[in-house]
Amino acid sequence: MSFQLNSLKANTGARRSKLRKGRGIAAGQGASCGFGMRGQKSRSGRPTRPGFEGGQMPLYRRVPKLKHFPIVNQKVFTVINVAALNQLKADSKVDLDSLVKLGLITNPKYPLKILGNGNLKAKLNVQAAAFTASARSKIEAAGGTCEMLD
Repeated sequence: MSFQLNSLKANTGARRSKLRKGRGIAAGQGASCGFGMRGQKSRSGRPTRPGFEGGQMPLYRRVPKLKHFPIVNQKVFTVINVAALNQLKADSKVDLDSLVKLGLITNPKYPLKILGNGNLKAKLNVQAAAFTASARSKIEAAGGTCEMLD
């Protein structure tokens, strides 16, 4: 016998007949159909939408989504790019104080972080709280050193 779609049928016991609610006590789900006597969930139609919490602000609206909410204990840095360090003399020590004296940084409120935008030609000894990976590689490629400050 060949296999055909019209010859397919479910296994015995795989399909159960639908439970007929509200058809008397003997049917097992008579009268209130298992929804109880009164209240919002006993009424006709869908009781409440998914995520409804009885009028309380629901969880999906209480939890911040994706962006535009503050990061707790965020690290803030005073940043400068590698390209701005080209003005400095070779073999000079670069830290937050020296950059303020030269006028490259005007508001030294936070620890220094070196970013990797631009190219570096001078060999410098840089002391900062943080470096990006590209900044570190560019400083070391120019023959300089990167020292992390705590």
